[in-house]
Amino acid sequence: MKHAILITAYKNFEHLKDLAEFFDQNFEIFIHIDKKSNLEPKVLNELQDLIQVKLVSRKYKVNWGGVNHLKCILYLAKEALKNKNIERFHVISGHDYPIKTCSYFVDYFKRHSSENYLNFHELPSIKWPNGGLDRIEYYNFYDLLNAKRYRHYIFKLVEIQKKLKIKRRISKKVPKLYGGETWWSLSREALSYVIDFTDKNKFLLNRFKHSFCSEEMYVHTVLLNSKFAATVVNDSLRYIDWSDRNGNFPANLDNSDLEKMIISKNKFFARKFEFPISLKLKLSLIKYLDNIKK
Repeated sequence: MKHAILITAYKNFEHLKDLAEFFDQNFEIFIHIDKKSNLEPKVLNELQDLIQVKLVSRKYKVNWGGVNHLKCILYLAKEALKNKNIERFHVISGHDYPIKTCSYFVDYFKRHSSENYLNFHELPSIKWPNGGLDRIEYYNFYDLLNAKRYRHYIFKLVEIQKKLKIKRRISKKVPKLYGGETWWSLSREALSYVIDFTDKNKFLLNRFKHSFCSEEMYVHTVLLNSKFAATVVNDSLRYIDWSDRNGNFPANLDNSDLEKMIISKNKFFARKFEFPISLKLKLSLIKYLDNIKK
């Protein structure tokens, strides 16, 4: 069984290179780097030269919250599916790092080959502000505006729509909505269904334009309204600290997270790694994983 690691990234390229180098011959790496990122040709060449790396694309400009992040993921998935030997597909970001050995990955997913791992909840949900429907019932202009500069204005535009009672219609063609974490580990059969559905039902992807973080809803909605719903385990298999810590929500991890990561059951990746705050943790984790391999 081969695995595909689908990575969306925009910075920390030395970490990205370390991340790609972690995986052995049982894995193939497919990377999308934000077209806006300042990426030196030398770094790009180093990534492309890695034997595990099969694709480094800069197809899309990605604004945080905008639909192009979802399009990146679907594009990487479609490219990875071309290799018929790949049976398991994992979506991660350039802020992630594995917390299990490659052999553990292979053994676990051989034993759980029919299960699909995706964190999800029905919408509306108490887990998201306003049930999460604001994400899709109003125009969220993350596709047009860089949220790092103009997030305040994006929020204001949503408030204006509410005051004017402007609400985007959700067509009856749109299936029951689900949401959850962006990150998942899917079987070939399930991911092939998502891509096939997307190719045949372009209305749904188009409807997610000018929504907020569509990558946190789209795959969830497609799969949970399909025959694969019964195979979905409500777990992303990711170690994430959902607190505001080290200057970020979810937390930028530090060395205090190491023990929790090690003892976490069936978690395969951890995030977010940000530097320099996560450097000591990363070095400790590498040492721990190296000792396990021996």
